[in-house]
Amino acid sequence: MDLTPSARSAELRRQLIEFMDQWVYPAEATFDDQWRETGKYPSVMEELKTRARSAGLWNLFHPHPDEGAGLTNLDYAPLAEIMGRSLIAPEALNCSAPDTGNMELLSMFGTPEQKARWLRPLLDGTVRSAFAMTEPDVASSDATNIATRITRAGDEYVVHGRKWWVTGAGHPACAFFIVMGKTDPSAARHRQQSQIIVPADAKGVRIVRPLPLLGYWAPETHCEVEFDDVRVPAANLIGAPGDGFAISQARLGPGRIHHCMRSVGAAERALELLCRRALARETFGKPLAARANIRDWIAEARLEIDMLRLLALRAAWLMDTIGNKAAAVEISEIKIAAPMIAGRIIDRAMQVHGAAGMSDDHPLARHYAVQRALRFADGPDEVHKMALARGELRKYATVT
Repeated sequence: MDLTPSARSAELRRQLIEFMDQWVYPAEATFDDQWRETGKYPSVMEELKTRARSAGLWNLFHPHPDEGAGLTNLDYAPLAEIMGRSLIAPEALNCSAPDTGNMELLSMFGTPEQKARWLRPLLDGTVRSAFAMTEPDVASSDATNIATRITRAGDEYVVHGRKWWVTGAGHPACAFFIVMGKTDPSAARHRQQSQIIVPADAKGVRIVRPLPLLGYWAPETHCEVEFDDVRVPAANLIGAPGDGFAISQARLGPGRIHHCMRSVGAAERALELLCRRALARETFGKPLAARANIRDWIAEARLEIDMLRLLALRAAWLMDTIGNKAAAVEISEIKIAAPMIAGRIIDRAMQVHGAAGMSDDHPLARHYAVQRALRFADGPDEVHKMALARGELRKYATVT
């Protein structure tokens, strides 16, 4: 394996670090203050987006040069890691979920009309989007359980169902949902589902309630959303009827690893904050950094982050060289490891900060909530472990 980033990736990384230091980190407190004081989406985000576009740090995730930076997964990985250090950085650079997955999905499967109407504004950052798959009434870790119906009615489809944990649904710029539902419940198990574009202002779309994430109310919000006999043009169907499951898997491959790359950055920032705090605080006459258990935590974190980074880079390299499907095992590995390890490191950093670690004076508690949520998002740990174990057992099944 050659995990060396290209010269272009290295230069973008240098520019991105400078951009983060100069604009993003200083804006974190402003973002929170504006949200608390106005209850509206913080205006500082639009300022950051303007600066990012001017700096050429825009759509870095997109592999197609006509629509983004045209980087490989391996070249994007170090950039995603840097973005992962701040929870507001991905949106500032138009590299945040669920928009990234929706943009790649529309790039791969959208019609020319769908690309012009829905993809182009996403690429320009003038709108946001949401992806509606998880449902409150079924175990959505098995996507074939999805009960939302997408029924053909002449030149339209009628969408009926209830979704929740729809990230971005409450964002004021959310223009549309990509909804996963069943077009043919009688078809083969993985050919029942389809995906369709539903405008956010369509009649019958209702935000039932926003959902806090471990007590945190994100400005863009995760929402429960009802689709009550929503009629949309048949041309809004993405791909052919029954393609929904395959499209979902294609969408989640890159999206899963983007999350994992950002988790490395979140863990790295937590270790940095842990070390600074340990050197600055004393207990019982000694700096925290002199305590053996704190030094153990620091050493273990350094080992774990470096191993995690290599695991992410290997998965990225395999996706580039043999494809997302062939690299499914390695994607599952990093998806299991990244939020679990990052969460543990962040937890220890919170412990070193004492009560301050649970407050919003530091980014740790919110990062912890996000990493914990990632153990559900894009497939829970247990599903990926099941797939990983199945692949391992397959090696020995014929011998047995």
